Amino acid sequence: MSTPAGDFLQTMAQSSRERVASARAQRDDVQLRSLARARPEPPALRLSAQGFDLIAEVKRRSPAVGPLDRGGEDVGARARDYALAGAAAISVLTEPSRFDGALEHLEQVVQALEGRAPAMRKDFLVDPYQVYEARLAGAGGVLVILRMLEPAAVAALLDAAADARLFVLLEAFDAADLQLARSLVSDYAARVRLLTGVNCRDLATLQVVPGRLEQLAAHIPAAVPCVAESGVESGADARRLAAAGYSLALVGSALMRTGDRLGLARELLEAGRQGRACG
Repeated sequence: MSTPAGDFLQTMAQSSRERVASARAQRDDVQLRSLARARPEPPALRLSAQGFDLIAEVKRRSPAVGPLDRGGEDVGARARDYALAGAAAISVLTEPSRFDGALEHLEQVVQALEGRAPAMRKDFLVDPYQVYEARLAGAGGVLVILRMLEPAAVAALLDAAADARLFVLLEAFDAADLQLARSLVSDYAARVRLLTGVNCRDLATLQVVPGRLEQLAAHIPAAVPCVAESGVESGADARRLAAAGYSLALVGSALMRTGDRLGLARELLEAGRQGRACG
């Protein structure tokens, strides 16, 4: 839960609650759930037998580095390139105030992917309502930030994800978060497709902390695939983290900044798979 370094998360959580209240005033929970469950089944998350996969991210802005897109580019075209390069899933930032995201971006990505890979809503989710919003937009998965929420709120999001048939990436920042993730895996893995992720950003500065992903690798629940989040910039990074035990990398800023997103995505996958083979 909240610590002084967690003020950023709590600010984002409050903004998220305000977005939920506004959306709920336009469409109630019962109607939203009915519409969401009537959507066609999203494509399943399929991971490679080679032991390492990529979640490639569409992110227009980073609070740490500023604007990332190239003049309002077509998010759908970017997502198609990610899928063509072999990404197992496409993460889409939908938070508007600090990341310039929108649910419409998720809808555009889902439409452009045409079932090639699932899209994941990445946002500061606080309410099951937002899980059903993701499902209605066509998402196959959602991010749940453990540090930001009380246990009952986490459980409510996971229950909604099970009902909506979405996979969930449980995001952790430290060993305590990973201990909670371990218990959630035990309780929910039979009902929800789970991934556990480690975000190596410092919550006070939003800067990447070198070495944190390796330091926390030993604490990751072994029962589900583990995701290295933030700080993956190159094939060398992917190889090192795969050798440390990570089975996926979530990469946003590096892919958004490069002029060769296809080439970098393929480099990350190839290097990560080499790292798993040698790890």
